[in-house]
Amino acid sequence: MELTWHGHSTWYVTVGDTSLLIDPFFDNPITSLEPSDVETPDYVLLTHGHADHIADAGAFDGATVVGTPELVGYVEAEMGVDETLGMNIGGTVELGDAFVTMVRADHTNGINTSYEFEAGVPGGYVISDKMPTHESDEDTTTFYHAGDTGLMTDMREITGPYLEPDAAALPVGDHYTMGPWQAAIAADWLDVDHVFPMHYNTFPAIEIDIRDFEHEVKAAGSHAEVHVLDGDESFTLE
Repeated sequence: MELTWHGHSTWYVTVGDTSLLIDPFFDNPITSLEPSDVETPDYVLLTHGHADHIADAGAFDGATVVGTPELVGYVEAEMGVDETLGMNIGGTVELGDAFVTMVRADHTNGINTSYEFEAGVPGGYVISDKMPTHESDEDTTTFYHAGDTGLMTDMREITGPYLEPDAAALPVGDHYTMGPWQAAIAADWLDVDHVFPMHYNTFPAIEIDIRDFEHEVKAAGSHAEVHVLDGDESFTLE
């Protein structure tokens, strides 16, 4: 599984022959790319309706946009997206070679930050190369994109022990989401081997010293290795 961070919460994930782009927002200072520079993914996954997560959802002709029924209905009507797939919290869908489970996130969900439209519930995604079951499989590779969220006991009680992610991308910028110390607790609760900070240093309100997150992960007792990626940098998860 290849993971590429394009700044903020935007990730390009490849599972086998299937490509997924999460929360496309290329107008951020971390990436050097425009949407036209990116290979069109098979699927675009949206965690919630804020502008810094759906801004470029309509930029990829031929991609299927996935999200809550309310949110994909909005991108159909307002952004000209033709192919959509609605899902909801707790559901797992098979998308090519990937199995995608939507999990809860603690956040708000006004579309385009206008708060004039209802976009359903915010969420995160657990992406795996095998269908999640009660039988643990060491050969399964699983990536958790938490979306915009605060710390939740779901991470300790559900996502970590039952969906068993190997790696997690966690928001760390504080102010609108978890900051470094809460995200470090999340890394520990999830029991992941790899953790990637995201949703930081995009705007003044979420500027942090990323070394604080690295320190807090160690202080929380997590065994996770912190990977601070540069914009458009990739990591192979095996």
